Amino acid sequence: MPTMPISILLPTFNTAPYLAECLDSILAQTEQDWELIAVNNFSTDTSPEILQAYAARDHRIRFFHNDDILGKTGVSPAMRFAFRQATGQFITRMDSDDIMPPDRLFLMKKLLLQHGLGHVATGAVQFFGEDGVGEGFRKYEAWLNRLAASGGHFEVIYRENVLPSPVWMAWREDLERAAAFAEDIYPEDYDLTFRLRHAGCQIVATTELLHHWRERPDRTSRTDPKYLDNNYLDLKTQWFLRTDYDDSRPLVLWGAGRKGKRLAALLRTCDVPFRWVCDQPSKWGHVVSGVAMEDFEILSELPDCQVIVAVAAVDGQAFILDFFEKNRMKAGRDFWFFC
Repeated sequence: MPTMPISILLPTFNTAPYLAECLDSILAQTEQDWELIAVNNFSTDTSPEILQAYAARDHRIRFFHNDDILGKTGVSPAMRFAFRQATGQFITRMDSDDIMPPDRLFLMKKLLLQHGLGHVATGAVQFFGEDGVGEGFRKYEAWLNRLAASGGHFEVIYRENVLPSPVWMAWREDLERAAAFAEDIYPEDYDLTFRLRHAGCQIVATTELLHHWRERPDRTSRTDPKYLDNNYLDLKTQWFLRTDYDDSRPLVLWGAGRKGKRLAALLRTCDVPFRWVCDQPSKWGHVVSGVAMEDFEILSELPDCQVIVAVAAVDGQAFILDFFEKNRMKAGRDFWFFC
C-alpha cells in the first residue's frame, strides 16, 4: 500500500479514566503511518498530563491546549484547529473515551484507496459501557451496521446521522471542498455528514467492526445543552432546503404530530410553500401555522411532488412506505423520513 499518512483528530475533554486505553488502541494499529493531533479542550482532570506523557513517548503524537489557542470551548473549534495542524492525506476523527480495533485505520485507508477521491469510509460499530447500553443506542448500532452492509446511506440521511462522529475517514481534499469544521454548528458530526454529501461525496463501508463506542451518562453529547434536541429538525430542514428541495416540484409535509408541527413552523419561517397531509381523518381541515391539513390521498393528484415525512410510529411509517411503493415514489428523490 502506498505511503500516504493518516491524521487522527482527537478533541479531549475530561476523559482521563479512559484516555490511556484510547491512546493504546491507536498505538496498536496495524497501519502505522499516522499522526495524532490531540487537542485538550479545557479539561479540568488529568487528561493534559496523560496526553503530554504519550506525546513524549511517540513523536507521532502532537499535543495542543485549546485554551491557549482559541479561548473558547466546543468540539467544533477544537476540530477546526486540529484539522489545520494535520499533515496527512487522509483524515479521521477519534473520541478520547473510545477504542479502535487494531485494523481500523488499515481497513478505512484501503477503502479510500480502492474508491478514490469523492468517497468517505465508514464501517460497523459496537456500543459498550460499564453500566450497560440502553435500547436506543442498541437500535442505532443495529441501524448503522445494516447500512454498512446494504448501503443507501444518503437515502435515509434525514432519519439519523448515517456517518457518526468517531467512525469516518475522508480525503483531505474532500473535507476542504466541503468546508468541514468551518462553522460552529451543532451537532457538528451531523453537519459534517450533510456537508460531505452536499459536496458530492459518496459513502463506502465495510461490515468489519471499526469502532468500540463507549456509552456513559456524562459524555458531552448527553450533557452539553447544544445536543439536547436529538431530533435536530432545524439542521435537517436547512440542509434539505439547501440540497434536496426543488422549488419546481410541489412540497408536501406528512405528519400531524409534534414533529410535523415543528417542521411546518420551520418551513413557514423560511417562506417555503407546502401542502400538509396526514392519515388521520379527524385532523383534516385543521389549520396550523396557516396551512390546512388534508387527506394524504391528494398525493396521487400532485405529479412529481416531494414529501417530507414526520411520523415516528413504526406502524405509521410502514403504512406510508407501502403507499409510496404503490405510487412508485423513490427514497432520496421523492420522499425523506425526518424521524
